[in-house]
Amino acid sequence: MKRGFYTIMAAQFFSSLADNALFIAAVELLKSSRAPTWQAAALVPMFALFYVVLAPFVGAFADARPKGQVMFYSNAIKVVGCLMMLFGAHPLLAYAIVGLGAAAYSPAKYGILTELLPPSQLVKANGWIEGLTIASIILGILLGGQLVGNAIASRMLGIDFPVLDTGIDTPPEAAIFVLIFIYAVAAWFNTRIPLTGVEMRPIPKNPLELVPDFWSCNSRLWHDKLGQISLATTTLFWGVSGNLRYIILAWSAAALGYSTTQASSLSGVVALGTAVGAVMASMRMRLDKATTVMPLGIIMGLLVICMNFITNVWVAAPFLILMGALGGYLVVPMNALLQHRGHNLMGAGRSIAVQNFNEQACILGLGAFYSLSAGLGMSAFGAITAFGVVVAGMMWMIQRWHARNCIEHKDEVEHLLEIARHDNVHG
Repeated sequence: MKRGFYTIMAAQFFSSLADNALFIAAVELLKSSRAPTWQAAALVPMFALFYVVLAPFVGAFADARPKGQVMFYSNAIKVVGCLMMLFGAHPLLAYAIVGLGAAAYSPAKYGILTELLPPSQLVKANGWIEGLTIASIILGILLGGQLVGNAIASRMLGIDFPVLDTGIDTPPEAAIFVLIFIYAVAAWFNTRIPLTGVEMRPIPKNPLELVPDFWSCNSRLWHDKLGQISLATTTLFWGVSGNLRYIILAWSAAALGYSTTQASSLSGVVALGTAVGAVMASMRMRLDKATTVMPLGIIMGLLVICMNFITNVWVAAPFLILMGALGGYLVVPMNALLQHRGHNLMGAGRSIAVQNFNEQACILGLGAFYSLSAGLGMSAFGAITAFGVVVAGMMWMIQRWHARNCIEHKDEVEHLLEIARHDNVHG
C-alpha cells in the first residue's frame, strides 16, 4: 500500500471514533433531559438526512477539490454540530449538522481510494479501511459509554477553570467537549493526505445542474447488471445496520436491564465481529467473486430475529460477534465491486455519492419507521423481528434478481465479471 493510504486510515479512524462516541453522548443527552423515547431513536435518521438531501452535490464537490481538503472541511462542520449541542441547540438539530459533515466526508474518504490505488488492491484496501472503521466504531461506542458514565464524567466535571464558566454541567456535555478535540486530531491528519494528481472536475456555475447529472449517475448504476446487485446489497446492509446500532441499545435495556454505558459495550461487540469478517473478506475474496457472499445476508437476517430469545449476556456476546462477522464478510467485497463499477461508469466521488444516497435513504426510511413505532409503543423485540424479516426477505429477493440476470443477460454479466477479474489481476 502507498504511504498516503495509512494517513487516510488514521484520519478516518479518529473521525469515526468521534462520530460513534458522539452518538452515545447524544442518546444520553436526550435521556438526561427526559426527552420522549422516539427522539433518541430519531438520532439515526437525522444523521442520515443530509446524506439524502445533498447527495447530488457532495459527490461533485469531492471530485472538484483535493479530497484531503474536503475531509478537513467536513470535520470542521462536525465540530460546529458539537458546539451547537453544547450551546443549547436541540440535540436532533445539532446531530443533523454533524451528519452534514459526514455526508460531505464520505465521498472523499472512499473516492480517494480509487484515485490512490489500482483496482487489484481495492478489496484489500476496503477490507483494511472498513476493519479500521469498525475498530473505531468499537472504541468510539465504548469511549462514549465511558465518557457519559459516572466514573469518568464526575472527574471531568470536577475540573474548574479559574474565572471561566464553561456552562458544561452534565456528563453528556462533558463527553461532547472531549470529542471536539478528537475531531481536531482527525482534521490534522486530513492536512497530511497527499495530492493524488487526478484531474479535478469543476462544479458547474449553477449547482442545480448537478441534480439531473446525479440522477443520471444513479440510474446508470441501477441499470448496470453488477452495479445494481452490489448497490442493492450494500443499501440494505447499511440501512439495517445503521438502525441496529440504536436497536441494540434498546434491546440491551429491555432484555438485560443495561444502562447506556453497559449497553454500549454490546454494540461494540457487534462491531468487533464486523471487523473480523471485514479483514477475512479482504484476504480471501476477489472482485469477480463478490456476488457469491449474498446468502450470508439471508442468514444474518434470521440471526437478528434470534436475538429475541437471548436473555444472558454470555450467550449474547458471542452471538453478536458471529452476526457482525457475517455482515463484515458480506459488505466488503460487495462494497469494492460497487466502487469498481461506479469508478468505471462515472468517477469516484459521484459513484460514492450515489451509494451514500441509496444507503442513507434506507437508513432514513427504516429509522423513521422505527421512531414512529417507538412513538406508538412498539417494543424493541417487535422492531428486531421486523428488521430480521426485512433483511432475510430482501436479501433473498436480491439473490433471485442476480440469478435472473445471469440467465437473461448472461453475456453482459459475464463480460462485466471478466472486466472485474482482469482488473483484479492486472490493475
